[in-house]
Amino acid sequence: MCGLLTKRKGIFVDQFMKTFSLKAGDMKPQWYVIDAQDLVVGRISAIIAKILRGKNEAILTPHMNHGGRVVIVNASKVHFTAGKDKPLYRHTGYPGGIKHSLPSEVLAGPHAGRVIRKSIERMLGKAGPLRRDRMKNLYVYSGPSHLHHAQKPVALDIGSWNTKNRKKES
Repeated sequence: MCGLLTKRKGIFVDQFMKTFSLKAGDMKPQWYVIDAQDLVVGRISAIIAKILRGKNEAILTPHMNHGGRVVIVNASKVHFTAGKDKPLYRHTGYPGGIKHSLPSEVLAGPHAGRVIRKSIERMLGKAGPLRRDRMKNLYVYSGPSHLHHAQKPVALDIGSWNTKNRKKES
């Protein structure tokens, strides 16, 4: 027996077991930097979404934004597996204003980070204030440099975790 048992409504209850809920003052975010060169978009997005939600931490409070901060570099050099170059749709907000482009076209353009940003955003769950707050913790850069050296981010080598995370050499 763990602690002192009391009987409530015919059931013995441990008085010392309490549900832990993380408070805003207890949070200290961890910074991570990920080099996305030659990584598969879907796999890296799933891992980053898990970090942004805080599921890699020992304590999870699902209704709070207590995940890590993620910096992605070389976002323009990500890779899609075969047959995944589906059109990306967006709407201008005007009638008949639907636009589409292929991810390969977006990666070649000036806003290459949008492909991975939208992929991660859609893996974070239902659209709402919590998802918007979590997306503020994501920093995507197309080139190899970033502006967050002062936060001392921990480098994650996702490509070495599993051979499927990296592009197959042909």
